[in-house]
Amino acid sequence: MRPSAEGLYRTIRLIRRFEERAIELVRSGDIGSGIHPCIGQEAVAAGVCAALRADDVLLSNHRGHGHLLAKGSDPARFMAELTGRVTGIDRGRAGSFHPSDFAAGVYGASGTVGHGAAIAAGVAWALAQDGGDRIAVSVFGDGAVTQGALLESFNLASLWRVPVVFVCENNGYATTLPAAAGIAGTVVGRAAAFDIPGSTVDGQDPDVVYDAMARCVARARAGDGPSLVEFLTYRYEGHHTFERKVRLQYRDPQEASHWPDPLAIQSERVPEAVRETIDAEVEAVLDEAVRFALDSPRPDPLDAFDHLYATGMRVRAGVSHA
Repeated sequence: MRPSAEGLYRTIRLIRRFEERAIELVRSGDIGSGIHPCIGQEAVAAGVCAALRADDVLLSNHRGHGHLLAKGSDPARFMAELTGRVTGIDRGRAGSFHPSDFAAGVYGASGTVGHGAAIAAGVAWALAQDGGDRIAVSVFGDGAVTQGALLESFNLASLWRVPVVFVCENNGYATTLPAAAGIAGTVVGRAAAFDIPGSTVDGQDPDVVYDAMARCVARARAGDGPSLVEFLTYRYEGHHTFERKVRLQYRDPQEASHWPDPLAIQSERVPEAVRETIDAEVEAVLDEAVRFALDSPRPDPLDAFDHLYATGMRVRAGVSHA
């Protein structure tokens, strides 16, 4: 079912304010690792996840806070994860870089570029063996299209016709390298080489994102195999919050002004009174999320080796040979 304008606005507003509140916690030292903000790219997360069911599986990446929130992760437990607290969605062990939330259908976020696609292809194959119509989605950036693991994933996904959708968030930069300087050919051209249909569409308009994603999802559910959609988007912040300190100069300061704000686009589709109510509700949710995170306990260092093995086996204590 097509998402409502209010629903998309709420998701985009939640992601935007979550990231802004997280940046505040980075500045205060409560998020020690820093984050890769997705401010400016919210329409992709909102539109993509609106086209999915709760039981579909998503594989995210290092700039994935929006993906988890749009897929249904609890903002309070997610904020607790970023601050390294035991109440986090991964008990404070994944942080901003590698979060997973099985309850929301997010099976992980790959910090190594492009490798989440291989996991998504494998998950999609497993889902197909179950005989249902669940699908898997892999979201990666433009920098991933030069990685061999992604191309290997395209190959097997196409050969086995698995129900996976490959989503490229092309924000124009792989860290500081412009996409035009690092990518020979095109993103959709790579998919075409493996007989995977692909399209390139506007990633700033949530409605356009949803429509493009819905077509890919329908194809996967029908058993017609993988597809790829490249969303042209833009990150308003730096690659990482560390850039706020080092002030790298690799972008034209006026460049961002050429990219429409997805929050502004969607706000025009919602009546002002409704928008103000949603804004207030989002602020209340995030006030509680920050309070919950900062009031939660930190992990005990003695538990550092727990949860490393699926069997529950613990790492052996060191043996002294003195």
